[in-house]
Amino acid sequence: MNNLYVSSFENDWGRFYAASTEKGLTLLSMPGEKEAIFDASIEKYFADFKIVNGNRKNSNVEKQLKKYFNHQLKKFDLKLNICASPFHQKALKQVYNIRYGTTASYGDIARAIGSPRAYRAVGTANAKNKIPLIIPCHRVVATNGIGGYGGGLNMKKKLLKFEGVL
Repeated sequence: MNNLYVSSFENDWGRFYAASTEKGLTLLSMPGEKEAIFDASIEKYFADFKIVNGNRKNSNVEKQLKKYFNHQLKKFDLKLNICASPFHQKALKQVYNIRYGTTASYGDIARAIGSPRAYRAVGTANAKNKIPLIIPCHRVVATNGIGGYGGGLNMKKKLLKFEGVL
């Protein structure tokens, strides 16, 4: 049986819940997200894993998020375990490379991964991103505006303002 290393921590932005496998970080909650939502994701995607204390396994996640929110880190350097379809993995890996303080459109991402007409599928990949902030889907915007965000538009605007985009 595989282990899922689960932990929680808090900073000025709120409480976070993190889960990692041996391959890397696989789930991260948004600040202020209810624990029940995080637990439902674990049940949905990792029901056959053994839940173990992940404080040590996820300590680097906590440290890097703290540095990010203190404007001391612009690019996360964590092992990731992106559990998604091959197309969604490709899209999310491209999103991961969007630099701090910049944005890209859904179309930009689709073109960058060689599927120029798949901008809606890129949007779906972002909506299903289980590692927000680290894979900065808040930096993906619509060509005619800010676009959507799983963490809510207020959070997206707050993050973009924090990074100096808005």
